[in-house]
Amino acid sequence: MDASPNAQSVTSLRDKVLQRVRADIVSGNAAPGTMYSVPALAEEIGISTTPVREALLELSHHGLITPVRNRGFRVEATTLEDLKNGFALRELLERFAMVSLAEKRLTDPEPLLRLADEIAAAVKRADSRGYLEGDRAFHLELILRLDNPMLTKMIMDLRDGMRLYGMDSVAGRQRQAASVKEHYQLIDLASAGKTDAIAKLISQHIRSWEPVFTAGLTEQQHTAVHGRRR
Repeated sequence: MDASPNAQSVTSLRDKVLQRVRADIVSGNAAPGTMYSVPALAEEIGISTTPVREALLELSHHGLITPVRNRGFRVEATTLEDLKNGFALRELLERFAMVSLAEKRLTDPEPLLRLADEIAAAVKRADSRGYLEGDRAFHLELILRLDNPMLTKMIMDLRDGMRLYGMDSVAGRQRQAASVKEHYQLIDLASAGKTDAIAKLISQHIRSWEPVFTAGLTEQQHTAVHGRRR
């Protein structure tokens, strides 16, 4: 049975809130300790509280935020060790996924090309939130082509839980720009069945972000410590 129009509307709004809050948290715009109030966020966005509550609960399942009784949801901190481990696991799983996709040979690349174009457009207008949303959609679409729900969930959970501090730094902007070409290359290599080349590229695509995020997280932690001392 198809979902009712009202249910579909709630789901769409939930996804909208989910994307917005996730982008703010993982980019560091919502620092650890930031509180999200369901009524306040619903009023700010101009929607009912139901999709807001559902979105925040889903983010809490990923460990990005924690429910606080009678207050809302608190953004949780992360560590450099968490970041290091996240990169190691992402490289391992996404390398396997891309090699598997190349072995299978990617077909119907048009949806992926449209997403790659959206990422390029976001970079051109200096829209980090748009970049994050486009990049997530692109990699999800790639992985879904393997028809492996367990692998998809593992990879997307890792991506969604990683803090992408430093996105708006000079190095972050440069890395966004450099990654635009890599998205098109991933499509080409997966379509051509070039397993060795795609394995090398996805490792570079992931690991090139590590110094950016590490520097951003280190700066955020430094600022937090000195702020508490004042």
